[in-house]
Amino acid sequence: MINQVYRLVSPRQFEISYKDRSIQSDRVIVRPTNLSICAADQRYYTGTRGEEALSKKLPMALIHEAIGEIVYDPDGEFQPGTKVVMVPNTPIEQDEIVAENYLRSSKFRSSGYDGFMQDYVFLKRDRFVVLPENVNQHVAAFTELITIAMHSITRFERLAHSRRKTFAVWGDGNLGYITSLILKKKFQGCKVISCGKTQYKLDNFSFVDEVYNINEIPENVTFDHAFECVGGIGSQYAINQIIDHISPEGSISILGVSEYPVEINTRMVLEKGITLIGSSRSGYHDFKNTVDFLSENPDVVDYLETLIGSVNEIRCIQDVINAFEKDLSTSWGKTVMEWKI
Repeated sequence: MINQVYRLVSPRQFEISYKDRSIQSDRVIVRPTNLSICAADQRYYTGTRGEEALSKKLPMALIHEAIGEIVYDPDGEFQPGTKVVMVPNTPIEQDEIVAENYLRSSKFRSSGYDGFMQDYVFLKRDRFVVLPENVNQHVAAFTELITIAMHSITRFERLAHSRRKTFAVWGDGNLGYITSLILKKKFQGCKVISCGKTQYKLDNFSFVDEVYNINEIPENVTFDHAFECVGGIGSQYAINQIIDHISPEGSISILGVSEYPVEINTRMVLEKGITLIGSSRSGYHDFKNTVDFLSENPDVVDYLETLIGSVNEIRCIQDVINAFEKDLSTSWGKTVMEWKI
């Protein structure tokens, strides 16, 4: 069969390419239905990723946050119409120590490898997770972003000490919101503090215990552990502010991505015995844990609906461009594309 792939060929310019794929294989064929735009996709779309990276990775289909419906399973295990969330990380080897999302050999969709902007996606059986029938599809579209927070919390549980009464999260964006929400739900009775710089965004954090503007944090505020969800050059200030307030031997989980090196007050990291935990992307087990978590906690899904910034019907390439341009001017929430092209 001929599969149409919608690739970014240069900033703000998409073209259709055609790939001949055989259905006589072990791959499950999935038709994307709902896609979500990520900041990383925007860096490619706008050309701010850097000329060297663009020259190496384009042309490329964007989007790594998506759900779809199974249209064909050669083994008959899954019925057509079954809703699934697709896993963008694609490992080509296994390691008994290193997780699939940290293996340097793994491929990642929409990062040098075609993403989900295609008519059909051909997946191995460990590259998707079946969704509950009554799932909010617009929330499910950005499941991958939720798995980022879930993965970081899983790593925290394995690496940090056991005093877990108070958490702080720096960042008032989508990832900060999701991380704060999961922490509050997973650690029953814990105190969660959210810190950010934009008041109208912080107003959405109604489920946490305390909210602070980063310029107005009292000196006596302390916590056992923290999660940095800021990214960019702002992560430098966030991490150093966390170091000032965190209790000795606490852990700082770093999730924010920065294009450039940032300076950290290592003297106080040493004096306080702080553990820094880096987290990036996620794998199949994180998707499975996230889908199970959302199935067991429907109230969390209700809160996540707050992150639906806009929903855009896609029937042609111009609709894709319009959605990306709208996303650039959206200051809160996720831009979802209903894939009807």
